[in-house]
Amino acid sequence: MNTTSDVKQEHGTSNIELWFAILAGATYAAGMVSEYILRVPLVGLPLAFFLATYFFGGFFTFKEAIASTLRGRFEVDFLMLVAAIGAGAIGKWGEGAVLLFLFSLGHALEAYAMGRASRSIESLAQLAPRTALVRRDGAEAVEVPVEDLRVGDVVVVRPNSRISADGFVISGMSAVDQSAVTGESIPVEKEPVADPQRDMRNADAIPAANKVFAGTVNGSGALEIQVSATAADSTLSRVVELVTSTDQTASPTQLFIDRFQRWYVPAVILGVIATLLVSWLVLSNGFKDAFYLAMTVLVAASPCALAIATPAAVLAGIARAARAGVLVKGGAPLETLGRVKAIAFDKTGTLTWGTPSVTALKPVPGPAGEALVPVLVAVESLSDHPLATAIVRDLTCRVPVDQTLKAADLHAVTGRGLTATVDGKPVQVGNLRMFSEQGLDLPSGLQESYCQTQNSGQTTMIVRYDGEFLGLVGVMDQARRESIQVMEALRKSGVDQMVMISGDNQPVVDAVGREVGVDVALGGLLPEDKVTQIGTLREQHQPIAMVGDGVNDAPAMAKADVAIAMGAAGSAVALETCDIALMSDDLGRVPFGVRLSRATSRIIAQNLAASMLVVVFLIIMTFSGLNIGLVVLIHEGSTLLVVANALRLLNFQPGKEHYGIDHEESPLQLQSGSQAKAETL
Repeated sequence: MNTTSDVKQEHGTSNIELWFAILAGATYAAGMVSEYILRVPLVGLPLAFFLATYFFGGFFTFKEAIASTLRGRFEVDFLMLVAAIGAGAIGKWGEGAVLLFLFSLGHALEAYAMGRASRSIESLAQLAPRTALVRRDGAEAVEVPVEDLRVGDVVVVRPNSRISADGFVISGMSAVDQSAVTGESIPVEKEPVADPQRDMRNADAIPAANKVFAGTVNGSGALEIQVSATAADSTLSRVVELVTSTDQTASPTQLFIDRFQRWYVPAVILGVIATLLVSWLVLSNGFKDAFYLAMTVLVAASPCALAIATPAAVLAGIARAARAGVLVKGGAPLETLGRVKAIAFDKTGTLTWGTPSVTALKPVPGPAGEALVPVLVAVESLSDHPLATAIVRDLTCRVPVDQTLKAADLHAVTGRGLTATVDGKPVQVGNLRMFSEQGLDLPSGLQESYCQTQNSGQTTMIVRYDGEFLGLVGVMDQARRESIQVMEALRKSGVDQMVMISGDNQPVVDAVGREVGVDVALGGLLPEDKVTQIGTLREQHQPIAMVGDGVNDAPAMAKADVAIAMGAAGSAVALETCDIALMSDDLGRVPFGVRLSRATSRIIAQNLAASMLVVVFLIIMTFSGLNIGLVVLIHEGSTLLVVANALRLLNFQPGKEHYGIDHEESPLQLQSGSQAKAETL
């Protein structure tokens, strides 16, 4: 990846351009002193100094004018060059020299100011260490360049040092500062994986608690990580590469300005010719004066600030988003996001955690109810079903050591549940259908609890042991704690419609929808159904955005005007398929992105208005006698003002709408709402 070298090369060119502008200023000053103070004739030393100013001030202007002309476009550089040559042709070498000096100085300062945003991107590229401490084949750790790292290498990460590669922890525990990649402000606790060989075969599915990224900072504990991606394929490298190529998708405003300039510049040239002819032939001014006026009008009408108004704001906005862990792939999605009227959310893993957890526990009264948890944990510990995993994870801590039971003879009953034995006695764990087919009726209290948990969207399992009902357990993929606040923040930001789409059954989708506060909750959707729903939503509320994981919902996300992928760090597919990538699982960055987009649009509108007002003002003042030097000074000053206004986005603050949380916290510790609270004994 050549990103860093490209940025450095641009900075080097900017520095040379600034030095050329300074030399142009020095030679121009020397020419003015020679002509007006030392009274040397213009054909002598002053002319030599002014010609030197033409060289230093016009060098980069000439290069860019030639490049734009070869592309069939007459831009600002071409107009300035024509004006300077015209001034020299009528003997006003000093006027032409000051034009090129001020234009080159303004252009160099503009490039320097824009470099602030570019340096934010360059700093990302420099986060990854140059070397890594690698242990291969059980030998002592040796230091090697990061470019030599191979997938499967074991890297030793010392305390308080930067991590050199993407991978997963195989030894040690520590808190890692991931803010440079994901934008998370709080260090994330990392722990080893259970089976490195198995996880290496499916690196994308490794939990966040085990995964680390190049460029992040280790805490106080030593770690050993197994490399899952080379330096060129690391998350940090992909982020830098995508951010630095953002000019490939210009914003709608920039596309309009580009079309506008295609006819504006020729119109200016025609206006200049008309000014020359009217002043010379109609108003009977001398040709020299008429030509000078025409050249001044040419400079006044040049759209310098107009050309930079949108790119400056877009670059600053994208750089600010990248610092917050929001990767925006171009000006088009950045600007469009602020105009969305509706947002569709995938349910699983977006509005919910994406993993089930125990949300209700209803034992029957008496000794039978006390056996519910020990029996349930013993049976489910034999199963590898995701619901069984959730039950064992969440309820094992509630089983006293002296009440631990052993289960055997596990059998799955399709569509109903499972059976087993505990201490030689039969156990049944399943839905209502399992027991109704046996002609068994639930006790009245248990029947009522079953109806409540079912209606709340939970997957409910009834437990019967040795001929007695022990109670029931409810399991559900819980809503994220911040989902409710995010919906409120989006409404305050002007988003009218929030829709949840899911392949889950409708009662579950309805329950989650009520809890998080979406306007419409649609369940039972196949992938093609989701695409249809997005199309319908676009017809009603264009433009729209969709938030998902960037993988399973790729067809539906492609249908939306803006596709937003959550938790894209470490996922090459998510980074490639979306328009905006939230590097962490923080849903609160969606309203942050909307507010940043709207702030960017406001800055663009301010810049465009200021640019056009300055052009109109200068054209009027030109006919009032304003000389070419002052015209250029005001023109370049307005350009720098536009750039400075755009750079305010680098300090954009998300405000109250950004609800960041520690996503390494267990879902059980982040329950919100009565439906998400597990009821204890």
